[in-house]
Amino acid sequence: MRKRTDSPGLGSLASAALTAGSTLLVAAFAAAVGVLIAREFGRTEETDGFFAAYGVFFVIVLAAQAIRIAVLPTLARSREQGRLAGEIAGFAIAIAVVAIPLLLLAELAAEPIADLLTGGESDVAQSAAVDALRWMVPAAVAHLFAGLAASGLAALDDYATAAVGYAVGSAAGLALMLLRVEPDGIVAVGWGMMLNGTIALLEPVVGLAWRARATQMPRAAVRPTGPPLSSRLGVFATAASLPIALQLLYVICIPFAGRLGSGSVTSFGYAYLAAASLVSVTAVSLGLVTSVPLARSGLSPELSARHVVSSSWIALVFIGAASGVFALAGADVVEAFLGGAYGGDIGAEVGRLVVVLAPWMVVSVGVNVAFPLAFVIERLRALPLIAVAALAVHVLVAWLGVEVAGLDGLAIALAATTSLVLAALLAELGALAVAARGLAVAAGVIACLSVLGFLPPALVLGSSAAALVGLVAYVALVGVLRPGGLRTSWEYLRALR
Repeated sequence: MRKRTDSPGLGSLASAALTAGSTLLVAAFAAAVGVLIAREFGRTEETDGFFAAYGVFFVIVLAAQAIRIAVLPTLARSREQGRLAGEIAGFAIAIAVVAIPLLLLAELAAEPIADLLTGGESDVAQSAAVDALRWMVPAAVAHLFAGLAASGLAALDDYATAAVGYAVGSAAGLALMLLRVEPDGIVAVGWGMMLNGTIALLEPVVGLAWRARATQMPRAAVRPTGPPLSSRLGVFATAASLPIALQLLYVICIPFAGRLGSGSVTSFGYAYLAAASLVSVTAVSLGLVTSVPLARSGLSPELSARHVVSSSWIALVFIGAASGVFALAGADVVEAFLGGAYGGDIGAEVGRLVVVLAPWMVVSVGVNVAFPLAFVIERLRALPLIAVAALAVHVLVAWLGVEVAGLDGLAIALAATTSLVLAALLAELGALAVAARGLAVAAGVIACLSVLGFLPPALVLGSSAAALVGLVAYVALVGVLRPGGLRTSWEYLRALR
């Protein structure tokens, strides 16, 4: 396929910055939800039930993210061939076939699902999970369709419209929660998530409709074209299998955490939310926006390895900073955001879990950058097999982890299983040796810079002051030393269109 040189796009770093900005707002929304729950409801069996249901929401939203990635190369090519509207319509019908059973399950089978998620140990947790599922699942389904609409706009080199939708939806959802959480309780959080998903869907749909009208697109162009429904469903199943499995790794951990006592699921959930948000803002954004230019230009094993390593460098810089701050002042940071119920040992536990999740963040960055490349080169058959194998392995790994080290063991188990997934993905791309070596070097350099920046102030200052001084020192070290890998990565991503 010829390399496109006349793209009016912003370039990968600019588009990634825009996408990362919207993702950051979404992550900020998720963080605000967590803060609201912590301050209003503390750390109880009710919050355990909420976070158990939140895991299901994350599974579906990750499926939406996967579908968005999976359809991007196809939509980019269909735009070149003048049949973008028909492709979007065909994918929309396929999503509807998936979405309707999900909605029925959330309404008709919420109680047994909640019982399974909460481990059956608490009626209060189960009841909270039931109420949350009935709002969170429809909200997540809205994100399925929103992801498709956003991908349609991305094929047109428009990343701003969807970004605005996600931002406005986040703000409106949070406003509704703040207005109704006092009189109506924790269920108001589900209402806000539903409003968020609705607006995130409507904004890109309206954007696509406006573009269709502006270009006087004939109505016949919206008729589904391309592969049959069964083929599209197969693409979805293949695309979503691995991201869903990766999220299910966390869901598998929830019942194990629940057996460690009241509040354990909540602590683990907050730590995971913080770590996952950092990965999403960095690696997921780059993975999304680079799919289109790579689909246009083609991809070799050598370029795959270079792309994975280059994209990961950028993300790892932020992970190094966050890990250092939580290592020194995790308890203070957690209490400052989540309130007095998370002070003392509880805040220290959540902060420590974020640091223990650092290896998981590193390998998750690699997975999120490598995953879209499988769709660019159309090597998809192994993805469901990798997903099934990861789930099977993780049940044993999680059990061993929780038996040996409690919640810390679960965090380590997540990193171990996700590392196996990353190795399998890189092998499929033909880039295992080169990419693994490059990622190891990048992680090692960032770890050294983190130690050099944060350790000296930790030896002489209090926790909060040490974290602040260490962060400034870390940023200065990165700016002054400018590691060669980071400079090369920056230049590569700026040039990618």
